Amino acid sequence: MEEQKEKLWNSNYCKVMIANFTLFFAFYLLTPLLPIYLNEHFHASKDMIGLVLSGYSVTAMLFRPFSGFMVDNFQRKKVLMVTFFLFFIFFAGYLIAGTLLLFAMVRTLHGGPFGAITVANSTVAIDVLPSSRRNEGIGYYGLGNNLGMAIAPSVGIFLYHLTGSFDIIFILALIIAAVGLGVDSTLHLKPRPINKSGRTISLDRFFLIKGWALAANMTCFGFCFGVLSNYLAIYGKEVMHITAGTGAWFMILAVGLIASRLQGAKALREGKLVQNAASGMLISLVGYTLFIAVPNDIGYYGSAILIGLGNGHLWPAYQNMTINLGTNEQRGTANSTILISWDIGMGLGCLIGGVVADWMGYSSAFWTMVAVNAIGVAGYFGYAMRHFQRNKLR
Repeated sequence: MEEQKEKLWNSNYCKVMIANFTLFFAFYLLTPLLPIYLNEHFHASKDMIGLVLSGYSVTAMLFRPFSGFMVDNFQRKKVLMVTFFLFFIFFAGYLIAGTLLLFAMVRTLHGGPFGAITVANSTVAIDVLPSSRRNEGIGYYGLGNNLGMAIAPSVGIFLYHLTGSFDIIFILALIIAAVGLGVDSTLHLKPRPINKSGRTISLDRFFLIKGWALAANMTCFGFCFGVLSNYLAIYGKEVMHITAGTGAWFMILAVGLIASRLQGAKALREGKLVQNAASGMLISLVGYTLFIAVPNDIGYYGSAILIGLGNGHLWPAYQNMTINLGTNEQRGTANSTILISWDIGMGLGCLIGGVVADWMGYSSAFWTMVAVNAIGVAGYFGYAMRHFQRNKLR
């Protein structure tokens, strides 16, 4: 019982929570509006929009393994500050990108520092948590993602409807990222003893081999969110004639995410990772199916709360499960592994979703999303769950 009294909300943990919120706020401020921006300003086709947007996830995916290696083998605050600065400065690139090609280059390259900073910041969060509160703390850490996801799209869409200016949105994202950079700069971390023998190059230093089954599942779940988050606004506008509902959808999604994070904290504290993951993916599957099977306001907004509840249980469980498959010296690698898999899924969702939508319409793209989600659920119950139970270290 004494271990449970260790302080969870220490100052460093609060700072990385705030920084996490700012980086996801800056990211999601743009996410639902970029398809509209590319269509209106550059007259990009649906498949071209998918290609441009998928580049961000692909680059993030490529940088994640090296990020895990860097935070495991070098001083983490230095890695954190360099990657956060690069994430911040790339927002200025959107303001000067005057052609579709230049915009695609900026967007694609921006994925690199995003992939790196999410690994570095989350690994620092694990470091500053007391070991007895780690499962719970990782669950709460994700609230920063969820709050950013809740507030940012609504703010972005509100500003777009109010001003009609994308430049204002790009500038706001730049400012918010600068705030996060400033907060992380005030962290006080103890210097870590660096084991230079750990810098030996091997596959397991970049990707946690034992986590491959969970990573394969997470790729499927990332695919689904990649399709939905990137094509929600344009689908609502062109097909469902819902012009002001995207912000509300993301707000409802975040209510579900936050509620499930808070409700699931006790289960995480008790180590019920397998159960949390199972319930989360099943709830999400129902939500994705509802979205496309019931094409009205009930299906549209009802899916948001269900997907939020599902992902809120799923994400912290999967992150903790992956970390529990590696040693303490592999925390960064474990974090990068689960994030890489999400990036791969998001990128494929953007790309394949755009191609399917262009060829066969949005309905087919969203049914593809449901099918991929079902494959991920089947893979978890068929193999990944037992693989984790056999190989976990704690």
